[in-house]
Amino acid sequence: MDIRLDGRVALVTGAARGIGATIAQALEECGATVYRLDRALPSGAAAPERFLTADITRPEEVAAAVSRVLSDHPQVDILVNNAGINAVGELSEVDLALAATCFAVNVTGLLAVCQAVIPGMRRNRWGRIINAASFAAIVPAQGNGLYAASKSAVVQLSRVLAGELGPWDITVNAYAPGMVPTAINGFTELPQPEQDRLLDTLTLRRWGSADDVADLVCFLASEHAGYITGSLIDVSGGKLATQIPSRAYARAAAEDAGTGPGTK
Repeated sequence: MDIRLDGRVALVTGAARGIGATIAQALEECGATVYRLDRALPSGAAAPERFLTADITRPEEVAAAVSRVLSDHPQVDILVNNAGINAVGELSEVDLALAATCFAVNVTGLLAVCQAVIPGMRRNRWGRIINAASFAAIVPAQGNGLYAASKSAVVQLSRVLAGELGPWDITVNAYAPGMVPTAINGFTELPQPEQDRLLDTLTLRRWGSADDVADLVCFLASEHAGYITGSLIDVSGGKLATQIPSRAYARAAAEDAGTGPGTK
């Protein structure tokens, strides 16, 4: 399958670094004209072509950024809402100001960007909106309840938007990355025993990569995914496939050593 996005205009939020930067690059490699949006460039970095700055919690900044895109193109065809923040703390004690900030970025800010690009998509009767949820929206973790709740809201928002926008051939989907090491989670900085414990929960026993997520996003942005909408797609290496996936690895290791039940 050759995924081509030639002639399409894409906007990726949270694109200055990490998964967002990889998604933006992948969309460009598929032929799209990509605008990157973030609050600011990483310290000391030079601005890439078509880089926009805006705080998505400020609707007026979002509107100005999208207007900049629309000064060069009739509409944004592909929107990837990758921007988001974490929020750590026990729900019984967490600062309510942190809760407000978490939802302002992960939910309200995401919706503000959607609202800014939807009119152009409707006029063109085509569009792709792809929203970053999280595995936490499927199974939350203690200590990250605010983050999980905000990402669950993203899933339901995506489903309802899909229903609202179907008449204009605009699809809306969400993706749920699992264990992709980032500066936010620091998975690869953990002590090795802790890394091993986490990896043992995966059917595909390796950390996910930004490329794994970007490949999915490019597919969802393409004509090949035109009949997929309102979906949450799990990109977690099979974290929910079975209860104890490490058993398969123990058996495979024993067979490789010539001592397992599958050996002769």
